[in-house]
Amino acid sequence: MNKIIEFDNSTVKVFSFNNDTEVKEYHIIISVTNPLLSYRKQLETIIETYSLMRNQLDGNPSAVFKRYFLSDASNQSDELMNYELESPDCALSVIQQAPLNGTKIALWAYMMTNVKTRALHSGLYEVEHGDYKHLWIGSANNKAKDSERQTRILLNDYVMQLINENCSLADNCIRTWFFVNDVDLNYQGVVKARNEVFITQNLTDKTHFIASTGIGGRQADAHVLSQMDAYAISGIQRSQVHYLYAATHLNRTSDYGVSFERGTYVDYGDRRHVFISGTASINNKGEIVHPHNVEAQCRRMWENVETLLAEADCTFDNAAQMIVYLRDPADYTVIKKMYEEKFPNKPWIIVNAKVCRPGWLIEMETMAIKAIKTSHKAF
Repeated sequence: MNKIIEFDNSTVKVFSFNNDTEVKEYHIIISVTNPLLSYRKQLETIIETYSLMRNQLDGNPSAVFKRYFLSDASNQSDELMNYELESPDCALSVIQQAPLNGTKIALWAYMMTNVKTRALHSGLYEVEHGDYKHLWIGSANNKAKDSERQTRILLNDYVMQLINENCSLADNCIRTWFFVNDVDLNYQGVVKARNEVFITQNLTDKTHFIASTGIGGRQADAHVLSQMDAYAISGIQRSQVHYLYAATHLNRTSDYGVSFERGTYVDYGDRRHVFISGTASINNKGEIVHPHNVEAQCRRMWENVETLLAEADCTFDNAAQMIVYLRDPADYTVIKKMYEEKFPNKPWIIVNAKVCRPGWLIEMETMAIKAIKTSHKAF
């Protein structure tokens, strides 16, 4: 179910999934509607709206992951973190990707009912229900010399964190996000490090990769060139994880030297989770489709995502949230109109972020969920 709730100075787009089991799921995107407010007032608005929503959503859900989008991380992160560190409730991602409605801050929150949550000594955040432990990490970073070394350290540290939880990168990691400061300059270092670490973890084009987004985004400290969020599942079996290719529309990423899956879905006994990687206007030869035309690129991007979802027996109706990345803020008005017409009630947000190829003007990612029945253990 999708709905939009209006508050003073804010709007909340809500997706809810309820299949009459213990675990209900919610994705909410909170946007400020009054750009004339100071940053402090906008932050207070987001926090107050989030608190109100937690009380309104059925089942008293717990946050499992939150991402804040900021317009100026250097000047805004400290005040945000002062609030979040008072009562940390989940894995937290904070990134400079300005909301393109002219405001300074927005929030995507993922919540579930009847789960147990806790921070682990490994540095991961655990969400437990039944036989599964969902492991999240947000805003991982370091200050090594360049983006290649930073990414290598991020991944090697993450491998060790997973090992501490009796997991591995190849068997348990489902989704990663890499936010790259000055992506036009530093993305190749991220790619090189990821390729090399993945080989050591038996992640190749002959086995599988991990669904991922690699996108422009800045942390508060300008020396951080690569920041990572990630999601893994302990208790999952290989037979539950499937990969999406959409070969009629997209090529394998390894064809042009990168290592991620176009999409991944996970089957439980009662539901399917689908993770679509950052997807742009590309064809099955790896070529940019509709150069210099953001509207046409948006339509081709939708077609690519729709084809990936179809492989998981889903449609856009199953989409729980969408994050849209625009290279040029001047394209916001036309893209906003397109999204309002196609997805009037879906939780989506459009932010300013350069895509990893200069010719791509727009990219999107999405998560979807669908009720199913299988022989696997329930969520």
